[in-house]
Amino acid sequence: MNPILEQKLLATRRHLLGAIGGGIGGMALGSLLGQRGMAGEATSGNFLPIDPLAPRVPHFTPKAKRMIVIHLTGSPPHLDLYDHKPELVKHSGEECPAETIRGKTFAFTSGTPKLLGTPRSWQRCGESGMELSDAIPNLQRVADRLCLVRSMHTDQFNHAPAELLLYTGAARSGRPSLGSWVSYGLGSENQDLPGFVVLISSGVQPNGGTSSFGSGFLPSVYQGVQCRSQGDPVLYVSDPPGMDRKMRRRSLDALKDLNELQARELGSPETLTRIAQYELAYRMQSSVPEVMDISREPASVLEAYGAKPGQASLANNCLLARRLVEQGVRFVHLFDWGWDFHGTGPGEDIRDGLTKKGATFDKPAAALIEDLEARGLLDDTLILCTGEFGRTPFREGRTAGGDILGRDHFPDCYSVWMCGGGTKPGHVHGASDDLGFKPAVDPVHVHDLQATIMHLLGFDHTKLTWRFQGRDFRLTDVHGTVLRSLLA
Repeated sequence: MNPILEQKLLATRRHLLGAIGGGIGGMALGSLLGQRGMAGEATSGNFLPIDPLAPRVPHFTPKAKRMIVIHLTGSPPHLDLYDHKPELVKHSGEECPAETIRGKTFAFTSGTPKLLGTPRSWQRCGESGMELSDAIPNLQRVADRLCLVRSMHTDQFNHAPAELLLYTGAARSGRPSLGSWVSYGLGSENQDLPGFVVLISSGVQPNGGTSSFGSGFLPSVYQGVQCRSQGDPVLYVSDPPGMDRKMRRRSLDALKDLNELQARELGSPETLTRIAQYELAYRMQSSVPEVMDISREPASVLEAYGAKPGQASLANNCLLARRLVEQGVRFVHLFDWGWDFHGTGPGEDIRDGLTKKGATFDKPAAALIEDLEARGLLDDTLILCTGEFGRTPFREGRTAGGDILGRDHFPDCYSVWMCGGGTKPGHVHGASDDLGFKPAVDPVHVHDLQATIMHLLGFDHTKLTWRFQGRDFRLTDVHGTVLRSLLA
């Protein structure tokens, strides 16, 4: 049991009333503040507001008010998309230099693998001259809005641990996700919609499972709500058979009375969470179907994204992300499976396979950027596009003798991009070495990226905490440096 909750359970009624929120006076003040929330109220101690999703003020004025993450599950081959290495092309087919692989462990490669230069063609784009491959022609068009990081590195070379480290700060499940921390710190701008929404395409859940968007030890009201493009947008939100809206309201009122009795008796934050979730689910019955209906969009917008109503595609989800943030959702996380380019089949070939898969991502991602900009939302909406790690500068061991070109998992150096939300447009941060084996300039660890994201959203990452099992936890654990060179 949480030791703080255990202490409250053993305390006398008089002690409990005196300790909570400064006593009765604090409770009254909280009631008077109502929906507005208090500056920093979610950042000091385990304080759960009366309305846990009420809008709240971060530590300082943020550059970004909301965030969209596009996660390419499996991790795209960054050396064929974002990081051109002419020297690697020059030495393609040669054995890796011993110093590049000495002491390293790879997921599916052993011995001395052969270097693999990219078969893609490259172009310098926009006024910035950012070099991008022909696999992403639409992103080439918006290069001057991108902030590209070419010196990322992580500690994990398997999918699930790397994904969990990226989004929860730890390689094992149990910690709150990035979206949950943001929802906890900022609340929601629309009380009829969740503060944190998850959309999944290509039919496969994230590598880290629901832990990649879970609330961990934070109250569960802050976990991601998975929405769907087909059928009910959210499972179990519709009224059960035989129950109309009026009866649903009466049953929820009765449950609320019972939960409030338990909250007064035990003081558990999960009881308050339960009340908030029931009420949100009731409001979502009318609000969610409307915002999830992309058929309301003009044909020109659907065409720009490549979206088709009724499908569960990344194109649809990028359009839904715009609709959701436009309606006040703070954090939208898109997961798209199919980027594990080992070369075990034609779909995983970095030539035709990447061209086909890239087309499902490139067009809607560029359209999302342009759409947000046209609506005046890009400046305060942060977009992050990433995988859980990178891909090797050499051929994957199992498929090295075949005709299909693929790459193994690679944590030591890879690329991600951000856009909007206070990031520096048309900027390339850091660089890998000539063969792409390690960061050569300005290395960026996963925790540094997390710290920078929290800064853009208005938080000192060391102060947005939750006490659990005797210590204060945060997204970045005990690490992380804000990368000010990425800031506009």
